[in-house]
Amino acid sequence: MNNRRKWLKQISLGTIGLGIIPFETFANPSTEEYFLPNFDKSPILLRSNENPYGPSPLAITAMSKSVNLSNRYGWDFLPQLISAIAKKNNVSDANILLGAGSTEILDLVLQYTALKKGNFITAETTFDYWTAPSEKLGIKKITVPLTSDKKHDLTAMLKAIDSDTKMIYICNPNNPTGTICEREKLVSFINEATKKTTVFVDEAYIDFTKEQSLSDLIIENKNLIITKTFSKMYGLAGARVGYAVAHASIIEELSILKSSPNLSVSVVSASAAMASLQDEAFIQKVHSLIEEAKKYTIEQLTKLNLKCIPSYSNFVYFSLDNYKKDYFKQLENHNIQGTKIYEENGKWTRITIGTLKEMQQFIAAIK
Repeated sequence: MNNRRKWLKQISLGTIGLGIIPFETFANPSTEEYFLPNFDKSPILLRSNENPYGPSPLAITAMSKSVNLSNRYGWDFLPQLISAIAKKNNVSDANILLGAGSTEILDLVLQYTALKKGNFITAETTFDYWTAPSEKLGIKKITVPLTSDKKHDLTAMLKAIDSDTKMIYICNPNNPTGTICEREKLVSFINEATKKTTVFVDEAYIDFTKEQSLSDLIIENKNLIITKTFSKMYGLAGARVGYAVAHASIIEELSILKSSPNLSVSVVSASAAMASLQDEAFIQKVHSLIEEAKKYTIEQLTKLNLKCIPSYSNFVYFSLDNYKKDYFKQLENHNIQGTKIYEENGKWTRITIGTLKEMQQFIAAIK
């Protein structure tokens, strides 16, 4: 709480200390002269695993108060966010690298891997949009099928390592399946795999579980990188704040690949992330609401004879094999935006968990 008060105090004092002229002293042009985002709020957005409840009220207040500092670089502010993140993960500041969402960290690790040439291993199916540049960067992607219950096949991934393997990527919980690796098995896998290569664990959805993060392992393990984000549980997808947690030596190597380490996070976004870390009540409420809506959704999909995979995230992976209508046409007709078919065998798709009302509308649309 003291950190948050200090942060907000600095924001309020910043308009004086940095010599910022109040906006009201300028002539006020009409809003039409500015570019304003025009987000069409009418569709029900169940496509990108966003938090439907928005940012924390504390984060909204912090963003509002920090807007007038947007004419300054965040050099004086970002270290405070790094320290808060380090404390949350029980590591030191030297173990943290900020990014504009975890997407920037994913891209950065791909570049880092490409410097060594060779190949990297990932599951099939998993979050793989970020892997598209791999061939352009001169590294080969090797995929290992999921198990029959849609989990990472850690044994097979371990066997797939060869002398050219420079990295293994694991999304945990996995997107789009929502499955999770048991911690004991995953730790055992990491201990073995990191004797030969780097293991990169994406914990974008770990906040939707009761599982402990693997961040405590990076102190001793120099070949483990973890990425996290404020986009999902914290509702800051548009603010773009993510980070890497790794041994200080790895953070240093990753930082060299950025022209300005940490500076891709804006002052406004940093203030939102800082405030979000303080609003535990909001996080607990969001988690409870999403669990309620998820339970309803799985129950209703099951009643429609659509097989669902148990989910440890804010989305559900289910099969359209038994669905007789045109699923995507039904969504379109009801102004609902879903995603795609991820696996043709079984016609597996994913739906983001919105509010309970939105999920009720979704179920009504596909009935």
